[in-house]
Amino acid sequence: MDISGVTFRGPKLIEAPILSDLPSEYSDTLRKINGFVALDGGFHLRGACDFPPWHSLVAAWRGVEPLHLLFPALLDSDIPFAQDCMGDQFVLRNSIVHRLAAESGTVESMALSWQQFFTSLLANPFEFLQLHPLIQFQREGGRLQPGQLLLAYPPFVTTEAGGGVALSAVSADERLRFLSDFSRQLARIPKGQQFRTVVAE
Repeated sequence: MDISGVTFRGPKLIEAPILSDLPSEYSDTLRKINGFVALDGGFHLRGACDFPPWHSLVAAWRGVEPLHLLFPALLDSDIPFAQDCMGDQFVLRNSIVHRLAAESGTVESMALSWQQFFTSLLANPFEFLQLHPLIQFQREGGRLQPGQLLLAYPPFVTTEAGGGVALSAVSADERLRFLSDFSRQLARIPKGQQFRTVVAE
């Protein structure tokens, strides 16, 4: 897979039971490269491993706190194979890629197969993944390290975000927990109603 800006490659693959539960396209990819972080942190393909935990498909799919427990719109059968720099998730559902918009907690079909997803990604990654926040972060002198995601304040789903957002790098675990809590609270607020977001230090 010819993709630029690789900052992390997964550990050597050890044949594991989970590989037999994956679509052949995914398991074949992992046998060539056991996941990676590319596009300078813009895209993360999870691997079949236990360590590091932020890279582990097993942890994200079937771990102690899998993504489908953090985000109720996900099914336990959804395979959370990748994420972008903001923590939006890409999952395989019935062999079709779906996207979880993590701030809102909603899932939509991208109507793409595995091969179509990567063809579109590689053709124009900046537009396909909407990497504007990452470019802003880099222009401000930031650099995402492997295992980190971007935190935006105010969140992009708010009206206030139209005036600009502040971006910071946080651990992937911290970001996903924040998004889980935020999306659950947002779901209880009537559309158009004001609310206050407090980011604890």
